[in-house]
Amino acid sequence: MTKQELYTLLEENKQQFFDASDAIWDAPELSLSEHKATEIYEKMLAALGFEVTSGIAGMKTAFSGSYGSGKPVIGILGEYDALAYLSQAAGATEPCPLTEGAAGHGCGHNLLGMGSLAAAWAVKKYLEAKGPGSGTVIFYGCPGEEGGAGKAFMAREGMFYGLDAALCWHPGSVNEIFTGTNNTSMQVEYTFHGLSAHAAGNPHQGRSALDAVELMNLGVQFLREHMPRTDCLHYAITNAGGVSPNVVQPKATVLYMVRSNNVPNTKALLARVDNIAKGAALMTDTTISRRFIDGTADLVPNEPIEKALYANFLDAPAPVYTEEELAWAAEIKKTFPPMDHMPGKGATDDPAIRAKVAELTENGTRPMNDFVMPFYHSNTQSPGSTDVADVSWQTPTSQISAATWPSGIPGHSWQIVSAGKTSIAHKGMLYAAQVLAATAVDLLEDGSLRAAARAEFEKATAAGYICPIEPDAVPVPVEEMM
Repeated sequence: MTKQELYTLLEENKQQFFDASDAIWDAPELSLSEHKATEIYEKMLAALGFEVTSGIAGMKTAFSGSYGSGKPVIGILGEYDALAYLSQAAGATEPCPLTEGAAGHGCGHNLLGMGSLAAAWAVKKYLEAKGPGSGTVIFYGCPGEEGGAGKAFMAREGMFYGLDAALCWHPGSVNEIFTGTNNTSMQVEYTFHGLSAHAAGNPHQGRSALDAVELMNLGVQFLREHMPRTDCLHYAITNAGGVSPNVVQPKATVLYMVRSNNVPNTKALLARVDNIAKGAALMTDTTISRRFIDGTADLVPNEPIEKALYANFLDAPAPVYTEEELAWAAEIKKTFPPMDHMPGKGATDDPAIRAKVAELTENGTRPMNDFVMPFYHSNTQSPGSTDVADVSWQTPTSQISAATWPSGIPGHSWQIVSAGKTSIAHKGMLYAAQVLAATAVDLLEDGSLRAAARAEFEKATAAGYICPIEPDAVPVPVEEMM
């Protein structure tokens, strides 16, 4: 089977994947609670001829589907969780929640997972044509990317060491290689326990848990001046102790996210935050309980696989947009302030690429980025975090971004939810599936590509993987913290 036949196969069978993506969009579920999505995937994997394994790494909504035999073994990663409070009508050009306060697919994971499954299915068809012993493809259903770090819990079990390579993609506003590295992160929930009392009648007998939370937050503000520039801290008070000001609050909870450039440094920063929490408890004569939520590592980029992905970006049939699609994209683009920078990571870091992208986008004014960004590889650090990073410490890993929403639209927004079922989104998802499938075939067939990817991986990960998940931690669904 040639790559052109692979592209045609996906084109001719795309509707089943579009329909499944739309069904997951229709039933958005928060991290580690993606039960409906898991049912859709597992039924679909079985119907498509994959061997399904459920409940992997101790997570009810994590699973895998494998096909084939022998090596090479290629993994393709999928996600399907949504975000809280982002309910939005599909295709609307203004904020219009379907259900006030409900979740929505504000990061396009309904597309991400199904695009990856489509790619895995195409690779399965390729292996069927090749015959037994030609290799193995494994689709990983990875829950909890938006708080939960499903892949990190899977990596804690060593799940990706047996792969020759792993591939992933993410919906976005550009078609480009996802390169560089990122901050590591850890999330910890601190709950303070005090004593309730009448705030006017006998406040001296009360011990305020809310005071402890506020003092902890104040202590962290003073910490900010005395930590490296690579570090950052975020928090949310998830339980302020109730709505009665005349009651000394007996229980209050704050959730912290701690970030630094690598896992050891993040652990060191977290230890300082832990000490501040202990100090706040001492100052208020309260007690404290600590729950580790999740953690992610720093991404290890892989240039040989990135180059293979880029070549297939140029080879696969890129989306062509209708006048109606472009008009809709232009309306959505108006809902966000004009871009103050050119799209794409390469345009951020490289002046020559920035000039080229400015030309291609008419200085960032075009509604859709309907081209492939110039190739760019880097090791520069970005401030965000992803659990794909944990996979990249166990096997050579690379990913792409594909345009599924208009240019200049921010992540985690109602605009992205609105775009999630449009023909623009479907076209980007199909394009990503074609690129991933073609690159998986390259990895199956080209021993020199696998060797180059492995050699770079071994050099970059010589220090060894340090799992950011604490040994006794268990996966915590996001809805349990709300």
